Amino acid sequence: MTIPNLITLFRLVLVPLVVWSLMAGHWGMALAGFVVAGLSDAVDGALARLWNQQSTIGAYLDPIADKLLLSSTFIVLGLVGALPMWLVVIVVFRDIGILGGVVLAREMGSPITIHPILLSKFNTAIQIVLAAAVLAQGAGLISIPVILTLLVLLCGFLTVSSAAAYALLWFRHMHEAA
Repeated sequence: MTIPNLITLFRLVLVPLVVWSLMAGHWGMALAGFVVAGLSDAVDGALARLWNQQSTIGAYLDPIADKLLLSSTFIVLGLVGALPMWLVVIVVFRDIGILGGVVLAREMGSPITIHPILLSKFNTAIQIVLAAAVLAQGAGLISIPVILTLLVLLCGFLTVSSAAAYALLWFRHMHEAA
């Protein structure tokens, strides 16, 4: 197992820590775990490229770790009332929809490989900024309710927009494969 893959596994281990910390009301600890996980995401990919250690397992584990961290954080932030549930639902169901589309295409005999589109990368960046800002506010480090409201609305818009873009790509792929 390569060092970049071990770092990715470490990020997976941080997910329950972040979730438990939030559920226990330890917002500072949750923020620290979230930030460390985010930094590890940057480090594992950079090291894999630098050391030429990109691997199939890393290609699978990295997005799984990212989605587990973000989805789990959003779900718990919704459960504790720090994020609106409508946003949590669309964020989680977008990811489920993308995964379901990949599985459905494969089952229909037209496997599809999803490559992140620019809109999706921007959406993920806003989700990370929003989660970190909500955690920082919960920890008492900042108080920016107007900015958080704008981030929530932007995140909702980008999530729906990227879901629509992926759906369009999926339908185009299925039409061309038919």
